[in-house]
Amino acid sequence: MVLDEDNPSSIRTCLRSARENAHAVRGAITSESWETLNATWLDMRKITTAQLQGAGLAEFFDRVKFRSHLSRGVTFGTMLRDEAFYFNRLGTFLERADNTARILDVKYDPLAPEPSPGNEYYEWGALLRSVSAFEIYRRVYRDVITSERVAELLVLRADMPRSLRACMEEVHATLKIIANSQSAETERRAGELHAELHFARIDTILANGLHGKLTDFLGRTADLGNRISADFLVP
Repeated sequence: MVLDEDNPSSIRTCLRSARENAHAVRGAITSESWETLNATWLDMRKITTAQLQGAGLAEFFDRVKFRSHLSRGVTFGTMLRDEAFYFNRLGTFLERADNTARILDVKYDPLAPEPSPGNEYYEWGALLRSVSAFEIYRRVYRDVITSERVAELLVLRADMPRSLRACMEEVHATLKIIANSQSAETERRAGELHAELHFARIDTILANGLHGKLTDFLGRTADLGNRISADFLVP
């Protein structure tokens, strides 16, 4: 998951792809954006398995998160608000929604082992920290961590940046901005998915099964990604 060059989802492969994609559109991004991505990749190339042993792994993960935040901030703060900027944002929120759904689904999967009573708090706390939401949870709910509230925060809260609802709101709004003559159906599907999340209630979702809801969500966001590619990127 970290260094495997043959795994398309490993951290190393993702950073290499980000750098290669940025190089391919070098004229459409700012020098600050390019330098941030390029420096991140150059640092990644120096990492060895030996350096990731013990405490080195946590330090590495913190470094990757920091560089990711930095890249996003540089992009948002320096790029012209043109199509390149909006496609960048569109990809950001589709990927963020996908990752949040997958992280939550791992915990809520009915086949997942039940945590011991003493460990459940720490497991939910670790999940919240993995999406930078631990402090947000404390501010919003001011109570012990429960599975229902974690699900509500990460699925339905419009003011939580990593929630599915917040991400789909951004995706739908961005598709409106970059719309072309053949993207109406893609925009409609994004709006439909956002509307379902906007008006949903967490108790209803949990009663019907969160795992099924997340699986459906992942399928629909994958469909949106394919449709965006066909609408805008295929000649």
